[in-house]
Amino acid sequence: MKTKQIFLITLLLLSFVSTAFAQGFIEGTVYEEDENGKRTPIPGVNVYWKIVNEGTTTDAHGYYKIPLHETICCLVFSCISYENDTVHHMAEPAHYDHVFHSAHMLNEVEIQARERASFISSIKPMAVQEITSEGLRRAACCSLAESFENNASVDVSYSDAVTGAKQIELLGLSGLYTQMMAENMPNFRGLASAFGLNYVPGTWMNAIQISKGTSSVRNGYESISGQINVDYKKPEVGESEKLFLNLYGNTMGMAEFNFNTRWNVGQHGSMMILGHVNHNFMTMDSNGDHFVDDPRVTQYNIFARFNYAKDWFEGMWGVKALKEDRYGGQIGFVPGAHVHEGTAGDSLGFVINTERYEAFSKTGFLFDRDDTSLGIQQQFTYHKMHSAYFNTNLYHAEQYSYYANILFNSYIVNEMHKYSVGASYSFDKYKEHLRRTERGLSDQVLADSLYGRIEHVPGVFGEYTFDDNHHWSVIAGMRVDYNTYYQKLLYTPRLHVRFKTHDDLTLRGSAGKGYRSPNVLAEYSTMLASARELVFVETPKMEEAWNYGINLTKTFSLGWRELTLAADFYRTDFVNQIVLDRDADAHQIRIYNLDGKSYSNSAQIEANCEIFKDFDLTLAFRYNDVKMTINDTLREKPFVNRYKGLVTLSYAPGTWQFDVTTQFNGDTRVPNLNGNATAVAHQQNIERSPFYVIMNAQITKKLGKCWELYLGGENLTNYKQKYPIISAENPASEDFDASMVWGPLSGIRAYLGVRFQLK
Repeated sequence: MKTKQIFLITLLLLSFVSTAFAQGFIEGTVYEEDENGKRTPIPGVNVYWKIVNEGTTTDAHGYYKIPLHETICCLVFSCISYENDTVHHMAEPAHYDHVFHSAHMLNEVEIQARERASFISSIKPMAVQEITSEGLRRAACCSLAESFENNASVDVSYSDAVTGAKQIELLGLSGLYTQMMAENMPNFRGLASAFGLNYVPGTWMNAIQISKGTSSVRNGYESISGQINVDYKKPEVGESEKLFLNLYGNTMGMAEFNFNTRWNVGQHGSMMILGHVNHNFMTMDSNGDHFVDDPRVTQYNIFARFNYAKDWFEGMWGVKALKEDRYGGQIGFVPGAHVHEGTAGDSLGFVINTERYEAFSKTGFLFDRDDTSLGIQQQFTYHKMHSAYFNTNLYHAEQYSYYANILFNSYIVNEMHKYSVGASYSFDKYKEHLRRTERGLSDQVLADSLYGRIEHVPGVFGEYTFDDNHHWSVIAGMRVDYNTYYQKLLYTPRLHVRFKTHDDLTLRGSAGKGYRSPNVLAEYSTMLASARELVFVETPKMEEAWNYGINLTKTFSLGWRELTLAADFYRTDFVNQIVLDRDADAHQIRIYNLDGKSYSNSAQIEANCEIFKDFDLTLAFRYNDVKMTINDTLREKPFVNRYKGLVTLSYAPGTWQFDVTTQFNGDTRVPNLNGNATAVAHQQNIERSPFYVIMNAQITKKLGKCWELYLGGENLTNYKQKYPIISAENPASEDFDASMVWGPLSGIRAYLGVRFQLK
């Protein structure tokens, strides 16, 4: 605790010191003067300090306000159609009105620029990395799960070897500790935890924002290791295509079709429909274990949204509907015939049927006072899942969720001191039924359990932001919530500090607390795809952790090019955590609350540069030190790579684009399997996984203004985990285990796609 207190006190002192750097302003109005001496205010004029290029722009009335610089005294006024004017010796607070006199004509200039694949804003107090639409198009990106292939911070891996469920990892921690957001509203929680990454088609996304560590208190208390926000395409003119079509197919038999279209509704409204269909036509078994490599999946997904904006009011409304059927297992498995009447001699498999419906609204009211608004967010979700696993586990569940957030924004005295206050309410209702039967004998019930939970969480929050528009930004927030299910009052303090020097060096620090309500069966339902018995040693409690982080970003000018270096370190300390113990018994998963230490240390360095025209290079390396107390022993957490390296290359000459990504994956600890006779006999009880390399590549060709053809390959090194399923030859045995996954499950995968976009 002493280390935590020192860290928090240090950040607080830095925030107080920040006021010393706000020592006055230069403010005034910029005019243009005609031949008759008449002056007219000019909006959009760039006003900045010479050499350091730090400044502001004039508002609609030509007014500007810029903090004094401690070393630079030359103020530049820059505007299109006028020659730049420089005013010297602006070293004291003053009111200065500037007048442009000498206009000059410019020849027509065509400017071309290539959008960056990702970047970290130097302005925001929080270190938020944004994956742009350009970055999303550099890979297949069939879903959110495949959108992080070019990203060094987020890892994506399979949860098990049969269902196709994927999970993310941030700061060496499971994606359960990352708050998943859809346009700044919590999403993909509870029953969506296992397969939610497959519910967002890649072509629907406009961008993805990734922030490590603790986040703003505005969005709740759930962010522990970070936050990932999905920004969907929007229907306004200029925000997305008028018509977009995408057709994709790969060598594993997966085909998908995506579309989106938008149109105006009246003078102030706009509408958009986004659709997605995918289906797997083939059954493949590349490693000869008589299990299909990829499950057979059919998904229908539709999203309709409407936006309205007029003067003092803005609103967004939308509805989503998803239906997905997936099945897999042994070659020859037919869904339906084996769920109730199967025997040990039949081909066995799993079936998961999902329905999900969402509705949301976001409304905002603008006031006459600058930067003052009132916003209201609401979201309702219904999720239903029916699943059967290998004739032994039947799991049926429903989830009803409602979320509301009211937020008021304004400022104190001036716009350097802003604040946000608000209240939120969330509701979750779970109905779960788990039936476990004797291996191979579905009529002999071992356990038939009903689980249910109703959770109400009202909360209030406040957040203060200081920004001198020069060096310092500080965000200090606190929220208080009450969880009715756990009957616990939750206090969530969070602090973010940013300091930027005149030479493009940005230093950020953050500290804060986070909580999470565990949904063990819903979140770890893929564990039912094995013979392991789920043993609840004790009733799960709320998970609770502190997170501390520091981020350093530096931009170097290399002639007309830029080199950006980013380094960060984050530590997460758990007060309580749910432990899934797979080491104590090879035939059990013991579930209990943390009794001892659990922490994660994650350090990363990344470099981005345009080596020469149209050729981008990214180099990154990350090291993880993640340990938790398992079975009374502090040990390395299983299935967490100790390190990861990343190299991405992108070259776009003319109408061609070539993209290559190489991942270097370090070793990871594998749970003890000495009690599993089949694993021992087949030498599958390894202590650590080996180092391996994965390479992906894509070639894109633009065909005119509207068409694009892309061809790619995934896992070109053809590396895959050999025999990831234990006792695959006999899934009815007690040794069957499909959860020991640490590497790729399939080899080289080629794909071909075509895009059509009408701007």
